Order: sequence, then C-alpha cells, then structure tokens
Amino acid sequence: MEAWVRVLLLVAFLFPAAIVEGRVRHYKFNVVMKNTTRLCSTKPIVTVNGRFPGPNLYAREDDNVLIKVVNHVKYNITIHWHGVRQLRTGWADGPAYITQCPIQPGQSYTYNFTITGQRGTLLWHAHILWLRATVHGGLVILPKRGVPYPYPKPDKEMVVILGEWWKSDTEAVINQAMQAGMAPNVSDAHTINGHPGPLSPCSSQGGGSLKLQVESGKKYMLRIINAALNEELFFKVAGHNLTVVEVDATYTKPFTIDTLLITPGQTTNVLLTADRRAGKYLITASPFMDSPIAVDNMTATATVHYSGTLSSSKTTLTNPPPQNATSVANNFINSLRSLNSKKYPAKVPLKVDHKLLFTVGLGVNPCPSCVNGSRVVAAINNVSFVMPTFALLQAHYFNKSGVFTTDFPGNPPITFNYSGNPPGTAPANMATMNGTRLYRLPYNATVQLVLQDTGIIAPENHPIHLHGFNFFQIGRGLGNFNPKNDSKKFNLVDPVERNTIGVPSGGWTAIRFIADNPGVWFLHCHLEVHTTWGLKMAFVVANGKGPNESLIPPPSDLPTC
Repeated sequence: MEAWVRVLLLVAFLFPAAIVEGRVRHYKFNVVMKNTTRLCSTKPIVTVNGRFPGPNLYAREDDNVLIKVVNHVKYNITIHWHGVRQLRTGWADGPAYITQCPIQPGQSYTYNFTITGQRGTLLWHAHILWLRATVHGGLVILPKRGVPYPYPKPDKEMVVILGEWWKSDTEAVINQAMQAGMAPNVSDAHTINGHPGPLSPCSSQGGGSLKLQVESGKKYMLRIINAALNEELFFKVAGHNLTVVEVDATYTKPFTIDTLLITPGQTTNVLLTADRRAGKYLITASPFMDSPIAVDNMTATATVHYSGTLSSSKTTLTNPPPQNATSVANNFINSLRSLNSKKYPAKVPLKVDHKLLFTVGLGVNPCPSCVNGSRVVAAINNVSFVMPTFALLQAHYFNKSGVFTTDFPGNPPITFNYSGNPPGTAPANMATMNGTRLYRLPYNATVQLVLQDTGIIAPENHPIHLHGFNFFQIGRGLGNFNPKNDSKKFNLVDPVERNTIGVPSGGWTAIRFIADNPGVWFLHCHLEVHTTWGLKMAFVVANGKGPNESLIPPPSDLPTC
C-alpha cells in the first residue's frame, strides 16, 4: 500500500470527525469491558474501544465502510448499522442469528458495506442480548463532496445520544425477569451522551454532563439519536425552538417546534439558533408513555451555554411534557413530511402487490415454573418468534432446510377488537403460537403493511424497525384499522420516510416499501423487552434477475454458529 494511502487511513481512524478524501473508511472496534461510574456507583460494562457511548463513525454517501470488530469479552457480540440499507450486503447487517452467527469471544469479523443513496444521521448498536444498553454510537453520513444540505448550513454540528442506565447488569436484569415470567426492572436513569445531567445528585461522577457551547447569532445542528433500550423520549431545550430538517437520514420539509419525540432507534436532526440572551439553558430528555406501563420517569438533563456566560449564572429551566402527553407526541409526528423536492423525491409505491396486516402486542402463555404460572410474551399476528440457532440468511443462501418456514401469516389468524379489551371481544385463549416463521416476498414486490396495536394485556406504543429498507408512513390513527375508510386518508404525496416507526397506543400505522433488496430482513419492536418476548419476524426477499439484483456471496470471515 502506498505510504500516502496509509497516512490517510490512519488520519481517518484516529480523527473520524476530520473527513479525508477517499472512498474507503476503515475502523476498528475492540469490544472490551470497562469500569465506569454513573449514578454514584461503579460497575464494569461492555464497551467499544473503552468508550460509553461508543465512538461516532463518519463517512460520506457512496463510501465503502469496513469495520473490524474484535471480541475481547465473555459475551457473544454482533453490531447492527441501524438504518443502513445494506443493498445486497445482508451479511453486514448484524442481527444475531438473522443475518449472521455471533462473533464469539476471542474472534473477529469485518463488516463491509457501501453507503448508497443515503446521507444524514443513523446509529450503530449491538444486536444480541441486551448489550446495546452500553454498546452503541452515532453514524454520521455526510453528503457527497460539493453537495450542500437542502437547508441553511450550520456553523457547527454535534451528535447527541439519548440512552438509559441501569445500576445492575442488564443481562442479569432480563435473565431474572425471563425466569420469573414477569416484566424486567426499569432503568435507573436516562442519559444524554452517557450522563444523567447537572440536576442528578451524581452528575459529577464519571465525568461532566453535556454542555453545548454556543455563540450568539450562530446556528447549530444537533444530530439526536435515541439509543435507549425501552423508552420513547421527549427532547426539549429551554427558551429555544428547534427546526426539524431530517429524520432517520432522510430530509424533511423543515418545521419549527419546541418538543421532539424520538423512539428507540430513531434519529432527528434539528437546527438550533442561538438567538437568546447570554446564559445557560436546560436541555431535557424525558419519557413518553401514554398507557399504564411502568417506565423510568427520571429526566436526563444537559445545558446550552452561551459564550461569555459565567459558570455561576443561573440556568433557565424548562418543564418537560407530562409522561402521558399524547397531544405533544402527535403534534410532532403529524408535522413530519418528506422533503419531496426534485432532487430528493418521495417515491411512494402507488401500486401494491402485498397488503399485509400485522397485529403487534403482548400476551400470556402458560409457564408452570414462573411466579404466577404464566409468562408475559409478545407476538406479531399471534406468533412469538423463536430465535434459531443457525443464521437465517445462511440457511436461505445455502438452502438449508429445517431452520425456518415461510408460512408467516399475512393477516391475524383471529379477528377481534384489536385496540380494546371490553368483555367478550378478546380471544378466549391469549396464548401465542411459537415458531421461526418468515414471510416470502418476490424481488421488487411492493408492500403495504398496516401495524395494529392490540390491547390483550394493555395498549402500548411500539417503535417498529425494518432492516434493509426505508419505508413511507402513509397513515396512522387510533382504534382498529378500517381498510375502506382509513385508506381514503392515506398521504401518497409527501409522507415521511423512515426506518423505524411508532405504532400508537391503541392504534395503527400504515407503511409502504419496495422489496428491492434480496436477503433476509428482520422486523421487530425496538423496545428491547418486547423483542426479547418475541415481537419480531423476518421477510425473506428473493433474488431478482442477474448479479446486480442478487445477494452477494458470504465473506470468508463470516462467523460460524
């Protein structure tokens, strides 16, 4: 390798924020244990390169990205590049036992993918067990060189990662809950860039809280990521409005609002103009949950500091929305629209080949060894997904039988009053079916998928993530989806384009996408507890015609089961 190439790659690795010319980005992730202090306690956590949150990766549209992941901990590990389309490169997608077998202790694997037709903010995180609680970071995709943002260029940008923190080991938390058949303990705090903030009694432990330094009159872009395990979060800055310009690495029609809602797995880019008098202004991240489900109700905080402000100055406070502020959440969600410009059109499928209705929700299965003789489970169309012990993508590629079936139901097997539970309307038997069942799609098929919340136990919000594709949210509403009436209200002109979408409590969300990416693609709730309980399935998309429409062969270092 030429010496100048080695220098460029070294600079890109050591200083990822300083993007260098070149089409290849090399990173190395060492997965290691690290003692860290939060909430007045010290515990070892799984980290990437000893950092929590992990390092932010930077690349440009059309770059080839290679990340060598070396596992130095006792757990198996995989990394998912959340929202990256992975066109024909499903081997690099990352969900354990879906597209790959995990990287075992002492082993390594190089994720190799090209970023095609995407720019903006995404995230990466562990996709096995509950390790993404601490193994996560930002993924910033800059536009091609010479291509400007379709909004005023900010003077500075910052990645802001929202998360959760447990005093206990998260693997112990979920293992104890699964043995008991009960819901796991909620987290002990929310965090912003790894810290609970200045209002926490332990804010000085383990380093300082986030301080966003600003200069009066300048414009700042916040790349906000929700990396929390189990909670949708409101985000607010005292005394300032935020102009939304992008979600999930897709540009939106700009709009100004004072409170954002970001579900786990989602990202939102906003412009903040420093147009207030000098001082300190509180940033808050607080939970949203409008159903009777236990959540961590702690508010994480950070501060905006204007230049020239004394450290002793009082902080301008703000009250976060109430936990059940559905109207605040809907105000944000209903304001989102695709940019739909000549350069960035909203290519919504108008013809639909597959019309699917998936119920998503919780249920109860018998469990003689559990505390109450039953176990809380979760399901899609009454199927609780059983994780295989061999990667589904490998089974599909090599035609290995006995790993999965392709008989996942395209509609609920039992029709009932999905969004409520008045007497006599819920199924008499609340038990779910178990199985590793996939839904088969031909290459380039167009899909309309309605995600319907159920209230068998209680209605609840569900942030649903689809791997391998972006989709358009063409409609949403409360109650049971009515195909005849609700379809008339679909937005087929400029619906927001995303990779993770919230299904409202007691309601439904409709999305459309084109199955133009061959492989096996996971669809699951991004509340980790629901995924653990079985609220997940996968699509298997066939190859098209020729090599450019076919899954590439697996890499030589693909981990084995």
